[in-house]
Amino acid sequence: MTELLGIPMQASDRIDVYSGVSRMAGKIWGSLHTSQTGPSSTVALVVHPTSNFMGHYLLEPLTRRGIDAVGLATRYIGNDSSLTMENCVLDIGAAIRFLRERGYEKVVLIGNSGGGGLAGLYQSQAESPTITSTPAGDPPDLTRADLPPADALAQLMAHPGRAQVLTDWLDPAVVDEHDPWARDPDLDIVNGVIRPPFSAEFLERYRAAQVARNRRITAWVRDELDRLARAGGELQDLPFVVHGTIADPRFIDTSIDPSDREPGTMWGPTAVANMMPASLAHYSSLRSWLSQWSLDESNCDGRTHMARISVPTLIMYGTADQVCFPSYATEMFDAVAHDDKRLVPVAEGLHYLSGQPEKVAFVADTVADWLRAHELAN
Repeated sequence: MTELLGIPMQASDRIDVYSGVSRMAGKIWGSLHTSQTGPSSTVALVVHPTSNFMGHYLLEPLTRRGIDAVGLATRYIGNDSSLTMENCVLDIGAAIRFLRERGYEKVVLIGNSGGGGLAGLYQSQAESPTITSTPAGDPPDLTRADLPPADALAQLMAHPGRAQVLTDWLDPAVVDEHDPWARDPDLDIVNGVIRPPFSAEFLERYRAAQVARNRRITAWVRDELDRLARAGGELQDLPFVVHGTIADPRFIDTSIDPSDREPGTMWGPTAVANMMPASLAHYSSLRSWLSQWSLDESNCDGRTHMARISVPTLIMYGTADQVCFPSYATEMFDAVAHDDKRLVPVAEGLHYLSGQPEKVAFVADTVADWLRAHELAN
């Protein structure tokens, strides 16, 4: 059975005014899928900052294994242009509190893709909160929020956080933020100016240029926020465009971070994906950039937060994933400071296991068996 859940939001009034979500009905939404084998005292909560996981591929398979499951949609569903990671933490907290009030004894938090770093951030702040504001200095104060800890944490085909993955993907050949065609030929891998295999020296220079570009955008954002503050008035945020956001060398050279993946991206050829409007991080507000995309200022660094969690941890990665590479999984796994952790590859698994029902079954079996081994499921 499937039930639509209207979950009362934890709202931060000031940041909601900036993002526009203050006009929402005061709820976030989830889909509850109940066990097909009998009542379950455990529920799996599958999360992502913006994706609609109410129809996530793992929900029904978990119910067939006796575990209730919820796919969550945060307040930023389908729109990350004004997203703040701290508000996503509030939304997960609201969902876990709601589920505990429904009578669930155990909640396992599952972060998929961009939900991986977010799940680590949530559990870290639920166990030992430290974050008192967004990087822009806005609410929420997570040290004063109601954040019930999860009983276990799982990550599926996940990366450490949006700021890190964007920096890894940023096109450093873009030298003018207002003109995507103004390009540095010495760093241009997207248009075939420089071809794989890429040398270690080139990759070091390329990665340094990506970090430098992220920092230039952050510095410009800070300057723009200062201008708004000096101007006074009610306007506190502005939108902007980021060109060239799908240019990780790993998309083109599969010898880097080697796996079973095919060259290219989930969105097609790299040269197309890099500039297409609907791909990663092309639109942002100033305040959202600091919270979500700034390498130096975002609070959502999964490795930092995974080192602070105490609950059992399962990390699974697809060996054919074109989005989240093996090193992301191993970095997150290595960051976990305790020994109750497990790292499991999904052989030939794609990012969302599309068209791979046998891989979905393997993931569902692994999650269910792991929970039962920890006495976290019936």
